[in-house]
Amino acid sequence: MRNVLNSGLDNRSGLKALRGELRAARRQLSAKQQRMVARSVGRYLQCDPIYQRASRVGIYLANDGEVDLSAAVFSPGKAPKTFYLPLLSDALRPWEPTRLLFQDYDPVRSTLIKNRYGIDEPAYAPGAVLAASMLDVVLLPLVGFDRRGNRLGMGKGYYDRTFANSGIRWRQPTLLGVAHSLQEVEQLPDTTWDVPLDGIVTEAGLVWWR
Repeated sequence: MRNVLNSGLDNRSGLKALRGELRAARRQLSAKQQRMVARSVGRYLQCDPIYQRASRVGIYLANDGEVDLSAAVFSPGKAPKTFYLPLLSDALRPWEPTRLLFQDYDPVRSTLIKNRYGIDEPAYAPGAVLAASMLDVVLLPLVGFDRRGNRLGMGKGYYDRTFANSGIRWRQPTLLGVAHSLQEVEQLPDTTWDVPLDGIVTEAGLVWWR
């Protein structure tokens, strides 16, 4: 398990190299392996009391080898929840800092479009947007994580800007990372711009730190 702090590279170069390695590793998983991970993650979510109590949940659509949440969050007969997908704000609200908006999502009724990165997101509907601070739980995609709650994202900083300083708000969503266990590293550097996770769920289990 790689330790970026002792990699012999400066943090920025080390993180860039690690990001490439971990993205390649998850893309190499077979379709069968991906399905097995998705089922395991779904079971852990459905048995977790914090997730079960949540009524407004931020999710993502899997891309680039990320864990697919479709079966986990849209299984019939589960406790009713409203799910929200992120969409980029800068093209819609250029006067605001670049961050994520969250809009309610239904896999049957919602219209999706491609954003600048080729990722599906909801077609903007102002009346369906919810402030990020009003979500109960956010299931975050990530590239790497360690057991201290540090998260390595794609390097664009959208989630970090969206949830920065969330601890001083009157309401704070719970941030649960979702990953393959192979994305765990021994130690990531503490940085001022990375928003820490409250917990992580992989096919190996679900762990809360905060």
